[in-house]
Amino acid sequence: MTTAAIIFGEVLFDCFPDGREIPGGAPFNVAWNLQALGMPSLFISRIGADPQGTKIVESMNSWSMTTRYLQVDRSRPTGRVMVTLRDGEPHFEILADQAYDHIAADLPALPGPPAFLYHGSLALRSPVNRKTLAQLKKQYPCPLFIDVNLRAPWWSRDHVLSLLEDATWLKLNDHELRALFPDSNDIAGSCRMLLDRFHLKGIFVTRGAKGAIVVTGDSEPCSVTPENPAGVVDTVGAGDAFSAVLLIGLAGGWPMPVIMQRAQDFASGVVSLRGATTMDRYFYTAYSRKWDLS
Repeated sequence: MTTAAIIFGEVLFDCFPDGREIPGGAPFNVAWNLQALGMPSLFISRIGADPQGTKIVESMNSWSMTTRYLQVDRSRPTGRVMVTLRDGEPHFEILADQAYDHIAADLPALPGPPAFLYHGSLALRSPVNRKTLAQLKKQYPCPLFIDVNLRAPWWSRDHVLSLLEDATWLKLNDHELRALFPDSNDIAGSCRMLLDRFHLKGIFVTRGAKGAIVVTGDSEPCSVTPENPAGVVDTVGAGDAFSAVLLIGLAGGWPMPVIMQRAQDFASGVVSLRGATTMDRYFYTAYSRKWDLS
């Protein structure tokens, strides 16, 4: 597998109540997982000139991830998020004006053509990042995968929907779908409305312990459920794990039921970890070997 994906957005430290600080941020987690599963990722973000930024660089180097597109900000800190767990579900306190909010547009040339341009919604709270992303879209026309991450108070419905104007694929969880459409309890119906309005190829909705569903324009909805719901340590990064396998499967032309099952299996494995990622390479190679990724 040699085709690369452009991953744009935040990198930060998830700070847990027990004192652990783990590199995270949805785009970073997706890029980490892609690299581990054999799909090169061109991760575009910004860190501070501080010890936390140094740790990010060291982590990426140890994982053979390129840091060519990782900028250093001399006046703002590496991102931090305070994570608390309530009944196993993560809750986030996201700090303002972090280094990742200021990703400059003067990027080195990217090898192409990329398989996807992936981004979330959190990093686009910043006008600087919105401008940089717009430039990337013009320079590298390719399928656009949007991973919605609604984090109060850093989102508005109008802004999130505006991001879908040129999207190809959309992924979000059921809570986020209800936040966007509070008057609807029909997941498939809400998805079909979005498909028609924005001409998307498909929408993936994760549902926690209930699994996930995808709604496309040319087939019936396809759903999966976790085969072994036991052994959940925390759910931080589960959606990012799901997204990474979606990207690999879409780029590889897997049948949609296969994409969904493998994404669910991998996400189920990640929730057995403490945090969104691990340095245990065998954790990832077990999946790549089972799926014959090469």
